[in-house]
Amino acid sequence: YTEAWDADKKSIHVMPDTPDILLAKANAANVSKKLYVQAWEEAKKKGYDMRADAIPIKTAKASRDIASDYKYKETHEKEKGHYIGCPSAKEDPKLAWAARAMALQNDRLYKKAYNDSKTQIHMPVDAMSVQAAKECQTLVSDVDYRQYLHQWTCLPDQNDVIHARQAYDLQSDNVYKSDLEWLRGIGWLTEGSVDVVKAKRAQELLNDRLYRTRPEQLKFTSIADSPDVVLAKTNAMQLSDV
Repeated sequence: YTEAWDADKKSIHVMPDTPDILLAKANAANVSKKLYVQAWEEAKKKGYDMRADAIPIKTAKASRDIASDYKYKETHEKEKGHYIGCPSAKEDPKLAWAARAMALQNDRLYKKAYNDSKTQIHMPVDAMSVQAAKECQTLVSDVDYRQYLHQWTCLPDQNDVIHARQAYDLQSDNVYKSDLEWLRGIGWLTEGSVDVVKAKRAQELLNDRLYRTRPEQLKFTSIADSPDVVLAKTNAMQLSDV
């Protein structure tokens, strides 16, 4: 049945100039990495000729000399120790400018005039600010604020004294807990307390052995003539190969 079809499949020939074939070849040429770098590879095989006086070489050398720390400090190193024309270091304009800049940046010299003028302030005794400060000091002073009263002497049988003693006794912690003094030193067992009983009851509720009953512990006897048993026996006889 398929012999003729298999023979036809082998005899089919596609023309090489069809649009689909040409498009596939063009896509393969565009995607091919070998063709993409072919011109570069051929240029590398030809080699290159770079002269020493070429513009890129000169530019690279100039950039290297500018960026070089040695070339950057070469003039400064040559000028060290060759300051000529000043009889002393104070008359040198560069050293004088450096000393002036250091004096401006010095915090001690910057505040010298202020520190000298702080101790030369004279204020009259009856100035308004001084009087206000004294009044404020009197108001916030703890010595003047607290004035202890004299000791009062009361008779022990006065009604207010008796009432105060009763109020003190009621509020006193020693009197409040005096009825519990007889409990000190008495031993007590935790067995039977509320917390112990509650913990035991919670343990019984969480105990898996008490919560679940084993099937083998249940006393159960199946009824031989129940409808379910009779139906199961009938089905077994019908399905039995014997």
